[in-house]
Amino acid sequence: MDIKRAGSQASVRVVSDYFTGTVRQDPLNEAEAPGRVKVVSVTFEPGARTAWHTHPLGQTLIVTAGMGLAQTEGGPILEIRPGDVVWFPAGEKHWHGAGPSTAMTHIAIHEALEGRSADWMEPVSDAEYGAYSGG
Repeated sequence: MDIKRAGSQASVRVVSDYFTGTVRQDPLNEAEAPGRVKVVSVTFEPGARTAWHTHPLGQTLIVTAGMGLAQTEGGPILEIRPGDVVWFPAGEKHWHGAGPSTAMTHIAIHEALEGRSADWMEPVSDAEYGAYSGG
């Protein structure tokens, strides 16, 4: 058994081509081999978001605070709120992040396949993000 005590792992401010805006990650758990599950709490400040990406084995998000947005390629931008559980199947191109004026925190759960848990693509443009019509 391994217990990770609250506050025992440092928060990390994400500075990357894979995110737009201010994003913080708080690691929760990463399984030791042969396990391959990683769990992280991610907080997006208003307007912050991921780039378009896929996951080789899918991804689950559990929204814990605020109001966020999520979109799959070709679909509408949808609101996500605390208590919502979002599943992106393997290979589904998508993005997620905060609302325009509200921060959002979610727990992200995904598995690595051959050491890779995500395939990152182009940033979500301001025009794409701005297509959210509120509601």
